[in-house]
Amino acid sequence: MSDTDVVTWKTASPGVMVATMARPPANALGPQILDGLHAAMDAAESAGDVKVMVVASALDGFFAAGADIKHMSTIDAQSFAAYGDKMRSVNDRLAAAPWISIAAVNGLALGGGLELALACTLRVAATKARMGLPEVKLGLIPGAGGTQRLPQLVGRGRALDIILTARQVPADEAHAIGLVDRLTDGDVVEAALALAADLTASSLPAQLAGVRAVDASFTKPLPEGLVYEAEQINELFVSGEAAEGITAFVAKRPPKFA
Repeated sequence: MSDTDVVTWKTASPGVMVATMARPPANALGPQILDGLHAAMDAAESAGDVKVMVVASALDGFFAAGADIKHMSTIDAQSFAAYGDKMRSVNDRLAAAPWISIAAVNGLALGGGLELALACTLRVAATKARMGLPEVKLGLIPGAGGTQRLPQLVGRGRALDIILTARQVPADEAHAIGLVDRLTDGDVVEAALALAADLTASSLPAQLAGVRAVDASFTKPLPEGLVYEAEQINELFVSGEAAEGITAFVAKRPPKFA
């Protein structure tokens, strides 16, 4: 449990942790909530058995409304840069975490809130959810990964459409363009936990290697990417869980992954 009420966490099932944001009225990502997200990740690392982290909101209608504008209005340029660094550190740590992360988007995910969701491995959204990057209306641009992660999901043109117009993207469109991976008409956390249950049935080292290999396709030429893919699968055979997976398949039994 967190030492602050704005971010709490719990084990939902073996290997699955849910970190829940609750800073009324809209989960603005001020320093307190960012520290709480770091604390949740500290707890997941200390637990040592987390395979999936679901990032969720306790506020109806809001995943996270973005950066704390009131906080930004009271700080100077140096403090603004430090605040941006803190937001980026949360997202970068989440993106590089040794587990799979799922954003459970139950409502508005705007600005830094969408950037937080983009840093997760996968995104599950309620049909009522809306997403956007409205920073240009403040004379800014997305600064916590939005200009980099969004194009990887939806392509250059669609990313620029979203960023330059500052519009809110409805959930069905977000799903159609690849911004959201799954939609649900029901409880978004329950849908995320159902996905988490599917994920925990497989090998986490293999899943993380799959993420690394797919991400490499955006930065490496195809020949280099193919070499990197081969390196990843060979490493899994040597020191991953491939031996257990193959043995279990031959023995016609469920694998016993860590």
